[in-house]
Amino acid sequence: MQIYKLSNEIDIVKSMNKLNVDSAGITIMKKKSKLHFFYLKNIYCGASNILKQDALSIGAELIVPHGGVDCSVQYHDAILICNTKQLEILSNKEKSQPFKLKLLAKILSEFKQEKKFPLKLMGVINANDDSFFSGSRFKGESAVDKIEKMIEEGADIIDIGGVSSRPGSIYPGIEEELKRVKPIIEEIYKRNLYQKVSFSIDSFEPKVIDFALNHGFNIANDITGLANEEVAKVVGQYNAGVCIMHIKGIPENMQNNPYYKNVILEVDTYFQKRIETALKHNIEDIILDIGIGFGKRLEDNLTLIKHLEHFKRFGYELLVGASRKSMIDKIIPTPVEKRLPGTLALHLESVKNGATIIRAHDVAEHKQAFEVYKALENIDI
Repeated sequence: MQIYKLSNEIDIVKSMNKLNVDSAGITIMKKKSKLHFFYLKNIYCGASNILKQDALSIGAELIVPHGGVDCSVQYHDAILICNTKQLEILSNKEKSQPFKLKLLAKILSEFKQEKKFPLKLMGVINANDDSFFSGSRFKGESAVDKIEKMIEEGADIIDIGGVSSRPGSIYPGIEEELKRVKPIIEEIYKRNLYQKVSFSIDSFEPKVIDFALNHGFNIANDITGLANEEVAKVVGQYNAGVCIMHIKGIPENMQNNPYYKNVILEVDTYFQKRIETALKHNIEDIILDIGIGFGKRLEDNLTLIKHLEHFKRFGYELLVGASRKSMIDKIIPTPVEKRLPGTLALHLESVKNGATIIRAHDVAEHKQAFEVYKALENIDI
């Protein structure tokens, strides 16, 4: 007999098929192959003792601090470790337990089934002069030429914006925004480019969004996350999609000492409320964007990318846009023109952790990176 160690990230179903495992066995083993980690904040010691016993009884584990078991510390944090099969059992078992374990059961159940979405690449076109990366700024014919090039390079979505949202930027007004994007939108419509790829309008103004959706666009990319319910109303009327981005503050002040007690939980609460707004207006096609750099410190950005999988619980596509952003400069001082390597590292990690749409300035380079990534993902035993 010979033996070699496999990566924890192999496609276990594909590997089992190669071993000629029967379908019933694949179903069972698939649920045992993925490990989940859940951080529980401020759990009551009585609840943690019940949960720990239930977890141990099925081969899972709850890690508690000193003083948690004997209740000398009434409230504490804990880490639950379980596979998908154990997750199913616990999410049912805790429904009948006291001390808010019913709430835990409900949240755990949201992670039992994961929706699968194809990986998409969103190219960026800025029709303004003050976006932080000059390489994304285009006007008129040059913008349309760049769009056609992005389509050839493999973009699935192209995001058009007429207003900078860089830290400290000030909104120039609806008429100025329309003046910048209208010629590009009209040319896209005239050339039927919207039939080749999807187009999103990067705006939070209903009037601008309405014009774009009426000219072949099918996504409203709202950096304010439907703060203005009129945006949701317009999107719903067109039966279009919406990208809900998390932001703390507004571009003018968002980087003035942002602070979070727990960035994952705060972004989660934000998404819950804004998803309710979208659903109220019959919007079904929802994308969630964690808002890298929008009212966040470096540690917040890194935490959101590292634990992006948490937001898969909502069942919607997850977008990450870290392209050439200043967080790279904070890790290793680099001018914006030379941040492509750092961008690819952040985006590949995001895809690994659950992102299905990547918003990037450099389409061809990302397309190549994603094809190599997918080739590695398809390698089994």
